[in-house]
Amino acid sequence: MADNFCTATINLPELLRFSSRSCLYVPGYPTIYPPWMEGHSTVNRFSKTVVGAAALGLFLTTAATAPALAQTPTSSPDAAVDGVDAQRLAAMAADLGTDVSGAQEVLRFQADAADTADDVEGATGDAFAGTWVDESTQTVYAAATTEAALDAAADAGAVPVAAEYSLTDLEAIVAQIAASPVPDTIPSWWIDVEANDVVVDVVAGGEQSATDFVASLGAPTDAVRLQTGVEAPDTFATIRGGMSYFINNASRCSVGFAVQGGFVTAGHCGVTGDSTNYGTFRGSSFPGNDYAWVATPDHTPVGQVMDYSGGTVAVKGSTQAAVGATVCRSGSTTGWHCGQIQGYNSTVRYPQGSVSGLIRTNVCAEPGDSGGSLLAGNQAQGVTSGGSGDCTSGGTTYFQPVNEILQTYGLRLLTS
Repeated sequence: MADNFCTATINLPELLRFSSRSCLYVPGYPTIYPPWMEGHSTVNRFSKTVVGAAALGLFLTTAATAPALAQTPTSSPDAAVDGVDAQRLAAMAADLGTDVSGAQEVLRFQADAADTADDVEGATGDAFAGTWVDESTQTVYAAATTEAALDAAADAGAVPVAAEYSLTDLEAIVAQIAASPVPDTIPSWWIDVEANDVVVDVVAGGEQSATDFVASLGAPTDAVRLQTGVEAPDTFATIRGGMSYFINNASRCSVGFAVQGGFVTAGHCGVTGDSTNYGTFRGSSFPGNDYAWVATPDHTPVGQVMDYSGGTVAVKGSTQAAVGATVCRSGSTTGWHCGQIQGYNSTVRYPQGSVSGLIRTNVCAEPGDSGGSLLAGNQAQGVTSGGSGDCTSGGTTYFQPVNEILQTYGLRLLTS
């Protein structure tokens, strides 16, 4: 199975305007509560202060806003499901608790939602505070900080949500954290667009040092939230048999996506010049980033991903999915697993160093899955970086966005 995988993989208007900090009351109508309020009431927050000029002056360019390469816009209602075979749809339907028709509807909605999110970001400008989706109601939410931007979001087809902080504001806080001496008790941090804040993950026993660190930032108290008791993530590369591709005849990782002349994978899997059983690492960056590409002059890469149900998924492009969208991961250790995107622009502190700009998900993964593919339907999203947990109890996994890899090395994603 491992050899086959490796070969194949190469080969509302006003009534629906919510506030992220309160409920909505309109005379004559029931009170409407944002669906994400549940679960946030017991989270640690800090009392209000003022963001320093230095914090707001820091801007972080992320994969969420960087130019995307090899994107294939959806051109017809069936383009989103084209190339996704019956077994893949059945597996996705089982994960979603629906039937094949329902899984197809989710894929079509995701494609439409990606277009809506792009329209919203362009229309709201500096007031843009992020988008996310609710697949159960097929709703795209868009947060913004001004009335004009909220109106523009509604005109673009999204449900507007009032936010206190723009995405630029939150990215400035993320940049400030990255530039600061972060305590070892903080393994990662990320932007939660639904809650309109920056989440700082804290390992058990590190609450006080994390609280002191966040207070030292001088950021608005309700813009930073501690999430305590998390497990420190680690990379998934490991040295053992049954490999999808070998690095220096010693360790194993998984192929990400086929590109012209080779494939992309995780940077921690190998350094430039390392050999594999398919070719040679031509570029690699880790830590800081977690991406690499391998040239395979004697092999034929194709735009497909193994679904570990006996088939493949045809890759059609690399349009970024929204927060909340269902995504599935393919890796040589645990096969095919699905979950949802929780956030973009995540920073993780691995033992080897920090990596920024990652996609955070609740998809599970295990050692050896590193470098493997993350897809939203037939759209490439990223390659597996690392995380915590496993596929028995569940976990959190981070992914390096694929478009950043393509842009960095000037690669062309292969589609089929």
